[in-house]
Amino acid sequence: MKIADGEEIIVRGPHIFAGYWNRPEESSRVLRDGWFHTGDQGEVNSHGNWRIIGRIKNLIILNSGHNVAPEPIEDNIAQHLPAAQHVVIVGNGRGYLCALIAGTTESQAVQSALDAVNPALPHYRQVRNFTVVRESFTPENGLLTANGKLRRDAINARFASEINSMYDRKPQ
Repeated sequence: MKIADGEEIIVRGPHIFAGYWNRPEESSRVLRDGWFHTGDQGEVNSHGNWRIIGRIKNLIILNSGHNVAPEPIEDNIAQHLPAAQHVVIVGNGRGYLCALIAGTTESQAVQSALDAVNPALPHYRQVRNFTVVRESFTPENGLLTANGKLRRDAINARFASEINSMYDRKPQ
């Protein structure tokens, strides 16, 4: 195992499969130079323990060029917001990050959570604005997969006006 470009975890060895059955294009996309590209973004600590911190396809690339894995930030904020159904970080191609908070959480609670989380983050990973949306994210309305994972493209499309208004307001 090793870390490649974009902090992607790649692996190789006799335990890695030879490719997807009858899908050579997909196989060539993930199997390169003997390495299996997992699509997971990760890190390894000084003891050799590995940790997955996000998915490469979910990376937010700010207009500054910084790459941000949204999952660790979302998880950290959600720990401070028990009434929130979901926390979704947005900001691809923008100057800073914002958050959509789904659920019955009050704005003051969200601001308190951001005040607790942001100081430990580098400036480009800090969440500057947020909007609370009352609509539930479910597989039935297309905002979650059947496994309960966020459908980020669908969420960005459904809440485009709310996202744009966060960027029209002065960052907090």
